Amino acid sequence: MGGVGEREPCLDYEDFVRATWHRPPQHWLPGGRCPGGLRNPPVIWMPWRDANVYARWAGKVLPTARQWEKAACGPKRRAYTWGEKPAAAKCNTAESGIGSATPVARYQSGVSLYGVRDLRGNVREWRSTPCADGPDRHELSGAAFSSPFVRAAPALENAANSSMKDNGTGFRCS
Repeated sequence: MGGVGEREPCLDYEDFVRATWHRPPQHWLPGGRCPGGLRNPPVIWMPWRDANVYARWAGKVLPTARQWEKAACGPKRRAYTWGEKPAAAKCNTAESGIGSATPVARYQSGVSLYGVRDLRGNVREWRSTPCADGPDRHELSGAAFSSPFVRAAPALENAANSSMKDNGTGFRCS
């Protein structure tokens, strides 16, 4: 979720909640509505299972580790989504001082070669790739708004129990 030309992720997830009666994220408003005040927010407080159920409902999939990295680094495996030099100002990490998720289109200079936004900051994203270090664990990519910028480096990997959810974890589909 969050690529160029896509509908707002929150609105798509609202449609899913209404159509399936699936439990909305814990911070949403009554009736399964996305909280107001933030235009084009990522969907957060999202365990892997909920992200995967949504992706299937939408006729999509969570990206594999390889797909996510290609979208983030391009065919030549750039060091960062925007190029070879670190630039904390190009993504929402702890150094921004914002302290929460931001609209998907906020960091225009951090867009990947493929036009995908927020691949290195804002929220960590579930991948379809299961982890070898234990059952019911899946990989996460990117960094959250609370993560230090060094966690936004593409070579760093992250994993969590599939039931883990917090305000810095979301997803995107391919």
